[in-house]
Amino acid sequence: MPVTRRVFSALPLAAPLIATSRATSRTLAPEARIKIDTERIVGEVHPHVFGNFAEHLGRCIYGGIYEEGSPLSDSEGYRKDVMEAVRGLGVTLLRWPGGNFVSGYNWKDGIGPKDRRPTRPDQAWGDLDSNRFGTGEFLRYCEKTGVDPYICINAGLGTVNEAREWVEYCNEPRRTSWSDARRRDGREKPWGVKIWGLGNEIDGPWQLGHKNSGDYVKFAREAGKAMRRADESIQLVASGSSNFGGNADWIGWNRDVLEGLKGEIDYISLHTYIGNRENDFERFLAVSQEIDYRIEVVDGMIQAAKSGRRGQRPIYIAFDEWNVWYRARGGTTEFDIGRTRLEEIYNFEDALAMGMFLNSFIRHAHIVKMANLAQIVNVIAPIFTNPQGLYLQTIYFPLAEYAKQKNNLALRALVHSPDYKVGDREPLPYLDVSVTHNKREDTLYVNVLNRSESKDIATRIHEVDGRLRGDGELWFLNHQNLKETHTFGDDRKVRPELSPFRAKLDGNGFTHVFPAHSLSILKLNLRT
Repeated sequence: MPVTRRVFSALPLAAPLIATSRATSRTLAPEARIKIDTERIVGEVHPHVFGNFAEHLGRCIYGGIYEEGSPLSDSEGYRKDVMEAVRGLGVTLLRWPGGNFVSGYNWKDGIGPKDRRPTRPDQAWGDLDSNRFGTGEFLRYCEKTGVDPYICINAGLGTVNEAREWVEYCNEPRRTSWSDARRRDGREKPWGVKIWGLGNEIDGPWQLGHKNSGDYVKFAREAGKAMRRADESIQLVASGSSNFGGNADWIGWNRDVLEGLKGEIDYISLHTYIGNRENDFERFLAVSQEIDYRIEVVDGMIQAAKSGRRGQRPIYIAFDEWNVWYRARGGTTEFDIGRTRLEEIYNFEDALAMGMFLNSFIRHAHIVKMANLAQIVNVIAPIFTNPQGLYLQTIYFPLAEYAKQKNNLALRALVHSPDYKVGDREPLPYLDVSVTHNKREDTLYVNVLNRSESKDIATRIHEVDGRLRGDGELWFLNHQNLKETHTFGDDRKVRPELSPFRAKLDGNGFTHVFPAHSLSILKLNLRT
């Protein structure tokens, strides 16, 4: 269809739906139960669980975040419409510059006068990079959008000293050669970057500078030591198993990394991409079993690595690449809307998968303290641009709504639901649930994904202390077409409905119907 100009504007609280939440008013006998106890605390939902990722890949940076000379950009070259959409998304943390890109990247190419920076081949994705968007431009973007920066070092072809110098350039307050280089670039005050990744997917044979676990541990230990000599306050993320490209020994890699780097690192990373290749909706959303399993296995490894060592630095999981990604896997063909490779066009069922991932992270809030959706714009992203404007993909809306639960306490809810079975896996409930408690407002957030393709499920929601007031809000996402997508000038078909909620209390709870293939977030007020 022809391209139409569309500049992002503030999101309305509600928008028309093709399929609405009318099913919630039907009288059905409860088949499921969600039991909530505010004292059964899993952990705090860390704000960085709502992070994102910007790699030098396709049109993520150039033509996405950054477009010099565009009438939609500010005087520094940043797309204003994209910045507004990023703020609306609730992003808290931004990982950069990769990804596979970083394993061949020299950060020194991206500093100094822009017109004198070298253009380099990108050995990961086959493009050319002008280096006009470098360290200063990334950190300035984080400032403008109000997000925390997360820089990943080159642990592939890079050196220990290059990593140390990068920290010095960013964070050193005293007069040194690299802090003076920062000053010449127009930044007197240190950037104060606190989170640094020790490489990306180094277990993957596709990675430049791929290493076995022993060689990686040696490099990461020395790099981390040198980087902390430049700034002892930084936090370090080890490159955990990629789960991408067929690495079979993900358990062995993570075990070796944790054993070799315990006491040195603050996080170990996990990566997971999913897809609906079989065109089987319920099977697609059953992948939560695998997500939960990987988190719980690595949690156990962390506890084993720390056992018997008092006062050791805590280690958490950074799920710093995750998304639906299976259709746009390669090729460079450009379409009439400017679409290039790795530019997934997301549909309604992909939006539901956002709730599945985030429910898992919340259920494991004690150990998952960072997560980064890959990526932020154009490349497998919730925001999609062309030179005239942007549109919001279907996955944008659940991400933005869940982000409102940062700093809440995740609760361990008891869930009984009709279940189903995929292959030889254990049965899993149709209702995928997480619950958080905002103690400041004394409200509960009950996040419920109904992954039955056809079955509405009446559910008894029970709060053990009898503090439910029976009022609140309902955020609801549903559509009759699982494959519905958005495009330029037409991104209002899969939008959430937000409405006041009032339940008829029966003892300590009430019954609510969760329609088939829907995502609901009930915000319930409690009596103080």
